[in-house]
Amino acid sequence: MVLAMQGVSKFYQTVEGPLQVLHDIDLNLHAGRSLALTGESGSGKSTLMHLAAGLDGVDSGRIAIDGQDVTHLRDAERAALRRGVVGLVFQQFNLIPSLDVEANLAFHARLAGRHDPAWQTDLTERLGLAGLLKRYPEQLSGGQQQRVAIGRTLAARPKLVLADEPTGNLDEATGDAVLDLMLSLVTETGAALLMVTHSLRLAERLGARIHLRAGRIA
Repeated sequence: MVLAMQGVSKFYQTVEGPLQVLHDIDLNLHAGRSLALTGESGSGKSTLMHLAAGLDGVDSGRIAIDGQDVTHLRDAERAALRRGVVGLVFQQFNLIPSLDVEANLAFHARLAGRHDPAWQTDLTERLGLAGLLKRYPEQLSGGQQQRVAIGRTLAARPKLVLADEPTGNLDEATGDAVLDLMLSLVTETGAALLMVTHSLRLAERLGARIHLRAGRIA
């Protein structure tokens, strides 16, 4: 079991009092499996992803990642978890502008102490980036930047990959190609993939799907 959530709830404080955005969420995700997370805007998808990534803490319930209870970790411990176990892929790419493609690809793996030049070369070739290594993010197309972002995440061999609308800025054909690569590489590395998407067409390509409605699994 790579990700396990049991009875997870989350509140945010508003001027009108506490607002519950997640209600008793139970979720299990195994190694080598993929899960699509769908729901309308405001349904709690981003909050659930932030909790899984250790970017925020739960108000009740329990979260375990790769067998470790991470519910009450301190901020520094959560940051270490993101460096070593959890990989994040965002819609905005979040590449480092001052680093070329080669250095961006190696960035997270070096932070995690798992830089493997042979694995990075393999990823580079399979992602179609071999001829772009000395370019900078501003010199790349959106599809190329997203492939770099995926490669950067997978270069560190995370146990859990969290992807928030990873193809949202891409045209359909490029988005399909990027998702093909991500699913193939995640399966090959034995990681687990949790992906937020508004597209039911893309969601159907993953191994399973859960739908959030008003903070509850529908």
